[in-house]
Amino acid sequence: MQFPSRPRLALLVFLAFLGVASPVAAQQGEAISTGRETVSDAEIDARIEGILDEIDGLQAVSATVRAGVVTLHGSVAEASLRDQATELANRVNGVVAVSNEISEATSVSERLTPVYDRLAQRALRTVGYLPLFAVAAVSGALVFAGGLFIAGRDWPWRRVAPNAFIADLLRQLVRLAFLVLGAVLALDILDATAFLGTILGAAGIAGLAIGFAVRDTVENYIASILLSIRQPFRPKDYILIESYEGFVIGLTSRATILLDHDGNHIRIPNATVFKSNITNFSRNPQRRFLFRLGVDAESNLERALAVGTEQLRKLDFVLADPRADAWIEEVGDSNVVLTFAGWIDQKSTDFVKARSEAMRLVKLRLEETGFTLPEPIYRLRFDTPPSLDGKQAAAVADVSKPGGEAGAPETKNASDTTPDTAVVQKVDAERAEAAPKDLLDDSAPNEIPG
Repeated sequence: MQFPSRPRLALLVFLAFLGVASPVAAQQGEAISTGRETVSDAEIDARIEGILDEIDGLQAVSATVRAGVVTLHGSVAEASLRDQATELANRVNGVVAVSNEISEATSVSERLTPVYDRLAQRALRTVGYLPLFAVAAVSGALVFAGGLFIAGRDWPWRRVAPNAFIADLLRQLVRLAFLVLGAVLALDILDATAFLGTILGAAGIAGLAIGFAVRDTVENYIASILLSIRQPFRPKDYILIESYEGFVIGLTSRATILLDHDGNHIRIPNATVFKSNITNFSRNPQRRFLFRLGVDAESNLERALAVGTEQLRKLDFVLADPRADAWIEEVGDSNVVLTFAGWIDQKSTDFVKARSEAMRLVKLRLEETGFTLPEPIYRLRFDTPPSLDGKQAAAVADVSKPGGEAGAPETKNASDTTPDTAVVQKVDAERAEAAPKDLLDDSAPNEIPG
């Protein structure tokens, strides 16, 4: 038995492949048989004509066949029908090629007829689907109603959430989850879950675009969630955030609101608050105040420190523990600067008033014991001595001579240093108005347990 040579074998395989991959088999779908292996042009023509007559919109199309080549004539209302006719002709057994000479109808009535037929069919299908639509809508509504009922309960969310704001956020997530679940169930009943994927894909793209557009708002909202969980400050705390200082009125979903000593509102974006250094002066009721006084460089500095410290410790509003203290801060050009420090209880003493009175009384005590608090000395030189008349000389004498109320002796008793409640009352009034929107909760755990 002789085998063909390799070139001849390759040619045979190639010809076999051409037979399998003929234009007829290359078309989509299986070939439409005419009932015989070898068919004539007339049989092909009859088969195609019979198929076209059974399809709506293709009754006006005719076919002619010569040597297996099909030529389609006539007119159709839509371009999709032309393509359908070509596909059907290609699938008939024995067809070598198809020449499509079908034209599209230009008459308005002929073009609108298929559209009207489609709309009528869809309307009839919609009417037939109404009971199923009702079942799907009721099922989805029941699932969503169950979510509303669960989200409306207080007990589980108060137990798992650190504060009311987080509890409300969890409720919103539960409502959203049940809404999506209800929509999925309804679409599954209608056998339209693919439509849900399209909606979710579009929603994802839209959400991404919106997220970039409102990035600052989203950042502030996330920061408000973290701040409400951490609770770095409480309502009415006196805090310092970067360069902003005041009493805390409240924390909203966008900003932290302060009230300064002048009664001005300060709104700081929560993203800034979360990333900034926060100084809380109210967290520890004991607070230290500092002030500086300068004495003559020739003075007994040890004695000056002792006199000033003794005076501080005698003041009723200065705490005995921690004790008041003093030290030499620096040696200036014409004096030595001393720093005095004392502690107060902010619940019963106003910080600013206490510092003011301590400064006044220590200065007075140093002056009584012979210490001078010199001012900077300047040397002036006049090339021509000025001449003063009588009135000018008297004015100079009056200025240099102490007298009247300015020269009256100071009292040695401390003035009232109780806290000023005017600003605190304003904070209480502001909090009463903004209570529903406030995210701070006195019962919530604090960032630093106290």
